[in-house]
Order: sequence, then C-alpha cells, then structure tokens
Amino acid sequence: MNPIPTKVLILGGYGTFGGRLAQLLAGDARVTLLIGGRSLGQAKTFCDRLAPGASRSALRFDRDGDALAQIRAVNPDLVVDASGPFQCYGDDPYRIIKACLVHGIDYLDLADGSDFVKGVAQFDREARERGVFILSGVSSFPVLTAAVLRRLAHGLATLGTITGGIAPSPYAGVGVNVIRAIASYSGKRLALIRGGQPSFGVAMTESLRYTISPPGRLPLRSIRFSLVDVPDLQVLPALWPGLESAWMGAGPVPEFLHRMLNGLAWLMRLRLLPSLLPFSFLIHQVSNRVRWGEHRGGMFVAITGTDAGGVPVTRSWHLLAEGDDGPVIPSMACQAIIERCLAGRRPVAGARAATADLELEDYEALFARRTIYTGSRTSDPAAATQPLYQRILGDAWRALPAPLRAMHHCMGPQVAAGQADVLRGRHPLARLVAFAMGFPAAG
Repeated sequence: MNPIPTKVLILGGYGTFGGRLAQLLAGDARVTLLIGGRSLGQAKTFCDRLAPGASRSALRFDRDGDALAQIRAVNPDLVVDASGPFQCYGDDPYRIIKACLVHGIDYLDLADGSDFVKGVAQFDREARERGVFILSGVSSFPVLTAAVLRRLAHGLATLGTITGGIAPSPYAGVGVNVIRAIASYSGKRLALIRGGQPSFGVAMTESLRYTISPPGRLPLRSIRFSLVDVPDLQVLPALWPGLESAWMGAGPVPEFLHRMLNGLAWLMRLRLLPSLLPFSFLIHQVSNRVRWGEHRGGMFVAITGTDAGGVPVTRSWHLLAEGDDGPVIPSMACQAIIERCLAGRRPVAGARAATADLELEDYEALFARRTIYTGSRTSDPAAATQPLYQRILGDAWRALPAPLRAMHHCMGPQVAAGQADVLRGRHPLARLVAFAMGFPAAG
C-alpha cells in the first residue's frame, strides 16, 4: 500500500488547470506542492503568489525529456499531469504514466482527449501489480458527468440518450493549451454512438442550443453548444450498454467568436485548411481579450430513458457558477480525490478512466464552499401528480417556507384570503412611478 499522497507533483502547475488545482490545495498544511513546468522562473513566481498553508516549491520539469529520471529525482507520492494538450502528446503519449509505474507512484491527469483516456486501461494489470492507481480524465468530463448520470439514471429501466455541455464564463480565462487542443480536432471526425451504433460526428461543426436553468436560480441565457472531443464520447457507452446516443458540447461566449470557430472548423471539414493549430495563438489572444456577457458559467446533463413500466422519462441536471467560481470546477475532481486520500480513502489500484471514483456528493461538498448551485428537473410520470408550482420549481420547491408550500400545494381550485399593508414612498419620483405602474394607494 502506497503512503498517503502528501507530496504532490503538478505538471503544468502554473498553467490554467494545474494552477487552479494548486490554488485549491494551497491552504491545506498536510500537502507539499511541487509546481513543475518548463519555466523555473514562472513556477517560482506562481509559488510566491499562492495562499499560505501548504509547503510549496518550484522546479523545472520537461515532460518531453527524460521523465523517468526527472520523477526519480523529485520522488513524489502523487503525480498530477495538467500540462496538455493531451491530443498532441506525440508518439509516446504515456511516458509520464510509464515512469510513475516504474517508481510505484500514483498518478492523476486532467486529460480531455477521448483516445488518450480510453488507452490508459492498457496499464491496468501493471498498476494493480504495483498497487498504484492511474486515473485519467479526472475533470468535469467525464468524472462529473458520470456522477451526474448515475443520479439521473437512478430507478430507470433503460437509458436512451445523453446530452451534455459546459458553458464557461467569458471572463474565465482560457489557457493556450486548451485552445491548441480544440484546434487539433476541430473539423475532424470524432467517434461516438448514434442510433445505438458506432458512428462519428465532426467536431465544432455540429451545434445545438440549450438553456441552463437550475431550479430557483436565474437561468443563463440560451447558449449555443458545439460538439467537442471529450472522453465521455467513448467511456459512457461502455458504462451504459444499449445507449442510443451520447453528445457533448462546449458553449464559449461571446457567440460571434464561437461562430467564427465553427466557420474555421467547417473549412477544415471541407479540407480548405490543412490545420487550425497555426491559429492557436491568435485564437487564444482574441478569446482572452474580447470579453463581454454574464460573469457566470454553467453546465448541463440531460437524459432520456424509460421507467420500469416502459413510460418515457426526461431528466436534466443543471449547474450555475457565479463569478470566478466556475473556472475551478474542472480541477475539483483532482482536489476531491486528493482530499479523500488524505482522509485514508485511496482509490482502488488499477489504471482506468476515473468515472466511478467520485460521486456527486463529493462534488456537492466542494460546491457548498462556493457560489455554485445545482438542481434537477424531470418529466417523470410521478411528477404529473405533483402541484403545478412544485413541477415548475423542481428541487427549489423544498427550499420554500412551509406556508408557501402549503399555499401552492393544490391540484384544483383553491381560494385564499389575507391582509396586506401597502406602503408608498413620498418622494415625487416614487409617486410618479407608482402612478405609472398602477400601484395601489397606501393603506
């Protein structure tokens, strides 16, 4: 059994996702953070800016170099690969995993490439023999989506379709490696399930609109989502055999920039452009400078299926993150697993996509510390017997005061009587507004 992972090496530790993970762990004095990257200067500067708590040190780490020697020199308890883009890791994409296995070190990554995450299973036997866990795709896609799906699918006899999407705030700040990943697959075929059969979609050229609306919260504006390469496309059909379709998208804003990226993807699809990778830096600069819209982001997962009686059911889960809390969500899965390890609850040894290593309750405990709100909506047959307001409000119904629930818990005509005091301002402007709106007189 490996020791509790107190010495955590984060590759790409001063980058977008690695940096946010370091910030999430920085206040925990039980952890020693090793911030690794190609630039020692940037790693040192980042360490100096972290909140006090965890011990931290900077080091130069080139993942394209001798990974075996570099990891041996550091001797961490856990390696987190947050460098990416995982779609561009070359001829030997698993060199970090191989080095961790040689040294018997646990490993997590935030991979978003479907092929990369699926291929990690080839190391399962060796990881079990060494007693280490090698978990891939430890991020919103597919860990959070899989946890949400388990809750949404509870009690269903069949699960037919899965649709999901993430909508980052325009102020979230997108890393250049994220843009490089998108550029690497835009306009190219992605393997997915359609009509219950293996099929394909073309990345960033297929789109849909969806409104993220957690019950009891002001919804996001209707957002355009476009198909992206995420591990869910390959791992979810294996988790739910018989699935008819799975589709996952991203909804970056402002929408006109999103549509420009759709246009570039179409040029790739029509083979009028050889690659979008040369445009990565330009896209990155524009997306991080042209910012307007709501300073909030969100995510949704929607399913269709049937209940035990064969009746069609539609369910959806919605997440809303206010301000700067949304950008940390992709790094929360690694945070949750590390915190579980610190509490003595290590993941089972083996190499796999981390789709079953966290539940939604693990996320909800972290969401509760921030302005992140979630809720579900359903069209279950049982919901048809509920009062109108309860059906509309969904999960938010339970948060209403008991008198309001009693007032609206009716299935037919209901008469209510009461008394209210009407107060009006005395300022001339207040009187004018009250007159214009037709408000009642004070009394």
